[in-house]
Amino acid sequence: MAKKAAEKAGKRRAAPRKRAAKSAGLEPRDCALAAPGELAPIQARVEQEGGLVLTAYRDPLGGHAVLLAVLPIDRVQPTPFQRDLSEAHHKRLADVINRTGRFLDPLIAVPAPDGGFWTPNGLHRLEAMRRLGARSITVLILPEREIARQILALNTEKAHNLKERALEVVRIYKGLVAEEGGQPESAFSFYLEDASLVTIGMVYEQKRDFAGGAYHPVLRRVESFSDQPVRAAYTAHERRAGLLREVEQKVASVIERLKEKGIESPYLRSFVVARINPLRFVKGELPPPEKVLETMRDRASRFNVEKIQQKDLAGGFAPAAEE
Repeated sequence: MAKKAAEKAGKRRAAPRKRAAKSAGLEPRDCALAAPGELAPIQARVEQEGGLVLTAYRDPLGGHAVLLAVLPIDRVQPTPFQRDLSEAHHKRLADVINRTGRFLDPLIAVPAPDGGFWTPNGLHRLEAMRRLGARSITVLILPEREIARQILALNTEKAHNLKERALEVVRIYKGLVAEEGGQPESAFSFYLEDASLVTIGMVYEQKRDFAGGAYHPVLRRVESFSDQPVRAAYTAHERRAGLLREVEQKVASVIERLKEKGIESPYLRSFVVARINPLRFVKGELPPPEKVLETMRDRASRFNVEKIQQKDLAGGFAPAAEE
């Protein structure tokens, strides 16, 4: 089941075929939007927030209505479900903006549920402008809040490492629990990409130095998006995250004992996890994720470090060292 889900996800993410030149979208003059129409409530909200609408238009590919506006900078916040701010990146960006004396790359924004606006892709530009003391910021406003999740899922500005992606996914998931709790989890696989990232992200929330990369290959084989309501599925991920924390505690203890024995390697954790991984020799249907994590925890508890030699780290996929 997990394999089929992964194959389907891979097909969904496949790059589109190249189309014939100039065969899609609108002609330039068709992008004009004389009156706000469907954007009238958003225009009113911008004005209520103290902002200024500059123009409205239809985007040249999909024909969707967009507002170009200037907003008071304190009325724009990042979505609560995105990666953490990079201090170095936003400081460098502030320096570049300051040197040019121009802000030329508008943020994308959507209406926030309780007033103001959220930006799903402009955290560093927003903080750079705040650093420079800016009063206002230019934004492209889209009326559908749903688009914020899509933009985060498709963000290609910077390759996410596992920690960033897992934290981003679990934050998106919490938003889904609040807003879409009765919908099936599988309906949101497009935004979440990989069910195991929800579980791993929950562990990262409590332990930022968690080495999730050692466990991700195991979990992504057995975790898939279910048809349970998001709210119920969230509870299942919490249960797995608790088990994963127990496994990591046992693994960390094994690593400490191996080091005390004089065995050193930057790959000790991967070595231990490989030894306790119950999936290596499984053929056919895979066990449920809870069973896999319980087995890993129990094997780590019984791990016999006396049977391990430094030379064994060259072959970390040998049978588990148990009492």
